[in-house]
This record gives sequence, structure tokens and C-alpha cells, in this order.
Amino acid sequence: MEEENTLLEEEVTAENPLKEMFVNYVGEKLQPPDGRVTVEMVVKVLAEEFPEFVVVMAEENFIQGYKQAFADMERGIGQTGDSSEIKQIDLFENPTEE
Repeated sequence: MEEENTLLEEEVTAENPLKEMFVNYVGEKLQPPDGRVTVEMVVKVLAEEFPEFVVVMAEENFIQGYKQAFADMERGIGQTGDSSEIKQIDLFENPTEE
């Protein structure tokens, strides 16, 4: 089940110079009928025009998520003292090579 990210629908307010620059640029580029610039619109324009930035952010988020998962798993093992139910997997294993 996929959860919706409601932050994407939020309107970006020009409360500082950087946000003002984004709101103006994205607003001029996409020209939304209601004049509202949302976070989703900013992400879309960044992905189209500055994909390197979006990729770095996504990669960092992915890596931090895995680090947190392993920390949580280790904390859980430490509490129970039982690691028999944890299956070790190789994320980079090629399933066709066996």
C-alpha cells in the first residue's frame, strides 16, 4: 500500500530569498492557473533542470534509511539476544548467478 506524501501538495510561501527565487521561477515556468506553487511543482522543475541535485538528495535519503534500519535491527537483537530469525542477504547479489 502506497502512502501519499501530503507535503507535496503544500503551497510554497516566499518567506526567504531562496524560496522566493524558487516560487518565482517555478511559477513563471509552469504558470499554474490558480497562481499557487506547490512543493511538488518545485520538485518536478528541479528534477527536470537540476537532476544531479535531486539524485544526490535521493541517494543520501536512501543511505540514511538503510543505516537507520540496521541500527534499529541491532538494537532489537540486543534487546532479545536472539538473531536466529534474521536472514542475512546480499543486496548486490546477482540472482541469476547461482
